[in-house]
Amino acid sequence: MATRVKSPYEALGVSKTASPDEIKKAYRKLVREYHPDKKPGDKEAEERFKEIQGAYDVLSDPEKRKQYDAFGSADGRPGGFPGGAPGGGFNFDFGDISDLFGGFGDIFGRSRRGERASRGADLQAQVSLSFEDSLRGIETQIPVEAELACRECGGSGARPGTSPTICPECKGRGVTVESQGMFGLSHPCPRCGGNGTVIESPCPRCHGSGRERRTKRYKVKIPAGVKDGTQIRLKGKGEPGFGGGPPGDLLVVTRVSESPVYKRRGADLEVEVPVTYADAALGAKVEVPTPEGPVSLKIPAGSESGKLLRIKGRGAPRLRGSGKGDVLARLRIAVPKKPAKKERDLLEQLQKIQRVD
Repeated sequence: MATRVKSPYEALGVSKTASPDEIKKAYRKLVREYHPDKKPGDKEAEERFKEIQGAYDVLSDPEKRKQYDAFGSADGRPGGFPGGAPGGGFNFDFGDISDLFGGFGDIFGRSRRGERASRGADLQAQVSLSFEDSLRGIETQIPVEAELACRECGGSGARPGTSPTICPECKGRGVTVESQGMFGLSHPCPRCGGNGTVIESPCPRCHGSGRERRTKRYKVKIPAGVKDGTQIRLKGKGEPGFGGGPPGDLLVVTRVSESPVYKRRGADLEVEVPVTYADAALGAKVEVPTPEGPVSLKIPAGSESGKLLRIKGRGAPRLRGSGKGDVLARLRIAVPKKPAKKERDLLEQLQKIQRVD
């Protein structure tokens, strides 16, 4: 009875809707767990490692993943090819013929030496700001925890004073070839995991991974006018890439505390302005708070409670574009709960007049 071959998604333990970052994270975790250097002589670990490499080879390439999703067979065999390699489908290798054409490597884009170059993962960090700081902008430092190059071995994974050596099993090619008539079926080398090199004496600090998790501080400039949830991208400040690939980016998310005075509407700031009944009825001038200081505002006679008056150019800076928003003064007619006797007498007189009218 034939053994059911896992799909690439099953091999990495991710869903079919997994993002590239989720796939990369699952791959890294499994590689660290099943790498042959950590479990020498363990045949099950070697098979699992080959399965993981093949699955990642498919799912890390958008075009190959698209083809697998479109043509994968019902029994989970990748690529729909009978007898496909676990998690990776067929991978034809034309042996040394490819050397005549500059060393194309296998059809999955893996170079003949070294691991496949891939971009490092993006990182995310948060920075908390007061409402006032969000309006004027600040420069600050934020701590970020990431997997960075090991300080002991410089990222090589080898004990200081030593270096990785060419894999004796694949002779540095990164793949082993199984003859299939006129074609060769290639697999990632179980000894080196497709890297073409092996580490005979692992670094005692990172245990051969070449990376260590540590905290690094980055200086970030927060522009004036950011809101709660604004994202600032710092290029190349994410995790380092693999196989010479570029580093990821750092996404800084701003968390802005609420203001006790203003409600934000984009670049506009709304503020409540209490006015007396007399001022609303007869008109008056009142002082309105703005981020740059109080401004005198004329209240038109006959203004109703809830009316909005606009003070141009005194709001928050616009992130995209130039200038600032406005301050929106919303009038609230203040009714005294316990008016003084003189006020009460006058209000009663007004009440009689209005009833007569």
